[in-house]
Amino acid sequence: MRKINTPPEKSVVMIIDDQQAMRMLVKTTLKHMGFKQFAESPNGYEALKRLKLMNVDLIICDWDMPQMNGLELLIAIRADERLRKIPFIMLTANSSAELIHQCISADVDTYMVKPFQPAALCKKVNSMMPNSTSATA
Repeated sequence: MRKINTPPEKSVVMIIDDQQAMRMLVKTTLKHMGFKQFAESPNGYEALKRLKLMNVDLIICDWDMPQMNGLELLIAIRADERLRKIPFIMLTANSSAELIHQCISADVDTYMVKPFQPAALCKKVNSMMPNSTSATA
């Protein structure tokens, strides 16, 4: 599992989801963990353009979005030399074994099924902090 290399207060988190309410929930949860810098995007296409222009320490992305879904974005990120090491959490409302296998095959760091409890997201993010040794998913 990739690790977040900067402390929460200095990390930049990109939240990608076509639903603003979900972006707000993720952002609020991470603020309680000490994260302060966020970038948001409503789809993978816009997110990829922005990722090429900025430094991001963690990506939290929805699977089902217009223009470019989360899996397509993950594949594009892992193919990019500069972006491939960014930890990536996939959010999905679909918990099928096939979807989970696709995420793992595309080298996702971990995934969460929506709806989720904020504490569960905190646990996933904490597992990506440098002092953590917990397993993925």
